[in-house]
Amino acid sequence: MIDLFAGCGGLSEGFRSGFEPVLAVEHDLAAAATYAANFGAGHVHWGDIAGVGEIPEADVIIGGPPCQGFSSLGSRDVDDPRNALWKEYFRFVHRARPKVFVIENVDRFLGSAEFGLLAREAAASGYTLTWGLLLAADFGVPQRRKRAFVVGSRVGAVALPGPTHPKGHWNGVKTAIADLPEVPVSTTLPERVTEVFGRRVPGCFRADELHLGRNPTALSLARYRAVPPGGGRFDLPDELLPRCWREKKTGTTDVMGRMRWDEPSLTIRTEFYKPEKGRYLHPEHHRPITHREAARLQTFPDDFRWCGTKIEIARQIGNAVPPVLARAVAERVADHLGN
Repeated sequence: MIDLFAGCGGLSEGFRSGFEPVLAVEHDLAAAATYAANFGAGHVHWGDIAGVGEIPEADVIIGGPPCQGFSSLGSRDVDDPRNALWKEYFRFVHRARPKVFVIENVDRFLGSAEFGLLAREAAASGYTLTWGLLLAADFGVPQRRKRAFVVGSRVGAVALPGPTHPKGHWNGVKTAIADLPEVPVSTTLPERVTEVFGRRVPGCFRADELHLGRNPTALSLARYRAVPPGGGRFDLPDELLPRCWREKKTGTTDVMGRMRWDEPSLTIRTEFYKPEKGRYLHPEHHRPITHREAARLQTFPDDFRWCGTKIEIARQIGNAVPPVLARAVAERVADHLGN
């Protein structure tokens, strides 16, 4: 397989059991270093995808090309520069001629003009498309993360996987993080660097080293203590509300929110360590979730290694495809190719 816009490797981790990576492309240094730490550096291209000249053959191409201007393409011009990234994806499809390709993206992608352009390009290249929205919780991920998946095949249509954990059988937050220590191990990462691609990058770090806390102010701690399980900013008394929340009685319902043990979390985004950004308070303890807990909620295994600063690693975790969700797609693709 080839993994494009690979990030830290969430898709590759899901495809690991049935597919061998021959090329991965990622422009962010810290994310590329994390990918290399877990899958090997020899096949990783760190840099602009447009700079990749030699493209190997592959059975499968996977990846999530960033797509801009979903609602503003207007003329649907195939030469619009905002199409460059998915057009780069298809440059690899044309050169590698995979049997199957998989594209993952935000849910609104399927209603965008770019998706229409992509579908036309795929059909002209001999690929049959299957697409839809997959909810991570339906596949055992303790997170209500909804993502768009598009599967193109030139060897017969590939159906998207059906739920393995339908609603009523979802895994709650407790299944992922209940065994982790109440008190984070530190507020900082160990002072360690690794050299990769000729550059020095913080890391690599073990999962237990990512159990990182913050130093909240007395006011922040009082706010944390006032929020019940499943609650949020609307549960705070007036004296604990900042002016912006006191004057705005609607909207942003999930900020300063606390998770529930028996329910999946909401989407883990890149700033999960900031309770003011979403429902990121621990179900029981008076603190935001740690990097390690976020990685668990994303279903990364504990033996996964991480490179970068705290902010860079958080971005990698939040941007990743949950490996367990990716594995469900990978198994469906492998079954189809096997048949």
